Amino acid sequence: MLTRMNKRHRVWIATGVGSIVVVAVILAVISRPPESSGVAPPAIAPDEVAATLAALKPPKRQRPVIAVIGINDATETTDYIMPTGILRRADVADVLMVATGPGPVKLYPALTVEPDVTTAAFDASHPDGADYVIVPAMIREDDPAALQWIKGQAGKGATIIGVCVGVKVVAAAGLLDNKRGTTHWYVLKELREKHPSMHYVPNRRIVADQGVVTTTGITASMPMSLTLIEAIAGRDKAEAVAKDLGLDHWDARHASDAFKFTLPFALTVMGNTAAVWNREQLTLTVSPGIDEVSLALVADAWSRTYRSRVITVPGPDPIATRSGIRIIPDAGIPASKETVPPFRDLAPAQALDAALSNIESRYGPRTRYVVAMQLEYPRL
Repeated sequence: MLTRMNKRHRVWIATGVGSIVVVAVILAVISRPPESSGVAPPAIAPDEVAATLAALKPPKRQRPVIAVIGINDATETTDYIMPTGILRRADVADVLMVATGPGPVKLYPALTVEPDVTTAAFDASHPDGADYVIVPAMIREDDPAALQWIKGQAGKGATIIGVCVGVKVVAAAGLLDNKRGTTHWYVLKELREKHPSMHYVPNRRIVADQGVVTTTGITASMPMSLTLIEAIAGRDKAEAVAKDLGLDHWDARHASDAFKFTLPFALTVMGNTAAVWNREQLTLTVSPGIDEVSLALVADAWSRTYRSRVITVPGPDPIATRSGIRIIPDAGIPASKETVPPFRDLAPAQALDAALSNIESRYGPRTRYVVAMQLEYPRL
């Protein structure tokens, strides 16, 4: 989560040395993560559901073109991979992983992928633009090449979908001015300060307004993708894909108050960061045909503990996933004897639940809480 933290919090955590670290670690040991209320948010009114689906109808083609844009040096793992994998398995659109420049896309906090096309190549083959552009979180929300391309696609009539902290990129492109929206809980205050004309909508994982769609944190990619599938191809298709993902229901409901910067969150991050002697490198074997949605969720979760880092093997050639995403294994890093627990036989939703359970078994409930908070996962 440090990649998502603002400068003030990064400095505060980084200066945890000496007596400050000792106190923080002691407090982290005795602090318990907040308990979830377990109360489901109220159902969304049918007219609001219908309005969201109408806003997501294909603006141009019967079989839409969807571009998932990333910058080469640092794009968020799950934001980039999960919508691509979910939408490709639905087979209701042509889905392309796009990069601002040639070469691989280095994802954070884990994995590297080979994109399908550059923005220049996409523009050459689709001069009238995409139907939808999905914007993940990027290490820089003001990357000039990304902003110019996203604004150009909006000008050609594409629906722009900002996922998680990718909403900051959409806002930096000037596309959220005087519109309703949401984002990851951690950057909400910063977003509202920088873009005061945006009207924040609480308790929704997905908000659509005037050609721009925004979502809450990382795991919101799943209901967002299913909602988009429903808008394109109907409820039956969306339900079939949801079943494949291991979900028995989904919608835009969200308990926003459950996600906020808390003392247990901060103390656990400080304690885990300070415990450098307990840092682990976990090997994740990527084999042909692996479910990329499960892969992204599991690699992302294990890389957000502040106790572990995930590397992929074997190598060096790219390995194609179930939906044809080419994963580039980590080169020059020896495999560790410690491995990520297996998840191949689990649907993506269950793979994430299993990863969180395994994280709790290995590092304790506070670390599980920190990971779930970063993923903005409703089942804390």
